[in-house]
Formats: sequence, C-alpha cells, structure tokens
Amino acid sequence: MTDAYQSVGYSACEIGFGERPAVLVVDLQVAFTDPQYPLGGLSRIHRATEQTAQLLEVARPAGIPVAACYTAYCGPTDMPLWKVQAVRDDFFYGHPCTAMDPRVDHPDNFTYCKNAPSMFFQTPLITWLVRNRVDTLLVTGCTTSGCVRATVVDGFSFGFRVQVLEDCCGDAEEGPHRDALRDVGRRYADVIDLDRAVAWIRSRT
Repeated sequence: MTDAYQSVGYSACEIGFGERPAVLVVDLQVAFTDPQYPLGGLSRIHRATEQTAQLLEVARPAGIPVAACYTAYCGPTDMPLWKVQAVRDDFFYGHPCTAMDPRVDHPDNFTYCKNAPSMFFQTPLITWLVRNRVDTLLVTGCTTSGCVRATVVDGFSFGFRVQVLEDCCGDAEEGPHRDALRDVGRRYADVIDLDRAVAWIRSRT
C-alpha cells in the first residue's frame, strides 16, 4: 500500500540517541492507574505503567535522570477549559488522585506538577534538563494522544532528540494510541519499544 506521507519525504530518517538521556514520565498518577478513579480502569495505561516501571529499574542504576509529572490545580479558576469530567471534578491539589503511582515514584525523581498537556508548558522542566545536560528524551506515560503527544512536540521544538517508547505509553483506545505514534514518528521523534531502549542503556555502561 502506498504511503503518501513517505512518498513525499516524511519519515526520511531516524533521530537516534545522543549522549545524555533522561526519562520523562507523563502523568502516571493514580488518577490514571488506580481503578477506584473514573479514569483508572484503562488496561492500556496499566500496561504502560508496568512497562515504564521496568524501564526505570534499568535507567536509575545507569545514572539516567528521571522527571515525572502529575496534573493538578488550585481550583476551577486556574484550570484550563478541560472537556474531561474527571479532571474537572478531581484534579486539585491535595486530592489523592494526584499522587504518583508507586510503581514509578521514587525520591530521586524530579517530580513536579503541570497544569497543561505538555510537561514543558510553564514548568521548570527545561531548566532541569539543561542543568543535567540532557540531549535525549525517553518519553513514557499517558495519554499517548494527549499529554504524551504534547510533550513530544515541545521536546522536539526545544531541540531534543525524542524517543517515544510505544509500550511504555498508553491511551483509552488502541486507535488513537497508534495514530498519535504514527504521526509523531513521521515528523518529530523515533518510536521505539522498551527492549530497544533497555538495550541502548545497557550498551552505554
């Protein structure tokens, strides 16, 4: 089957890995990973959380820094106009749904709150990445078509090498997950899997 994008030059090359990676963990807070919450019963996000935990077990001993974010607000007046009911109802500072999932949480993580889809938007992430001299982002988390995609686009825009781990990201449905990965893979990032990321990390040590 002809791919019109590829025929005109999309997906023309791989971005590849640089020298200084960091893992980004997007929104793996219990709101998305604990079935007691409205958004917490999505099997693809549970898979992504388990796979991300495996990645971190390899990345941390290798000295790779980890940034993890959650989403929360003071109240309705500082919240963007989300169309997701659970966000509008529960995503407030102090609510238990904003806690990071214990499978990915760690005292050495750089953990912070964001209030927009991208991990970069008006957050201290870029300063932290610069201080750690990072050039390569290993992106994980949820949801693939939402906050993960926004983070990938901003990471690309800031000039980082972006590697999206397909099996460490999750969405409500497989179609949007695949569509988002295919789209960013044509333009902004390499789409890889956990095994490839782990093999590369181990090759550095």
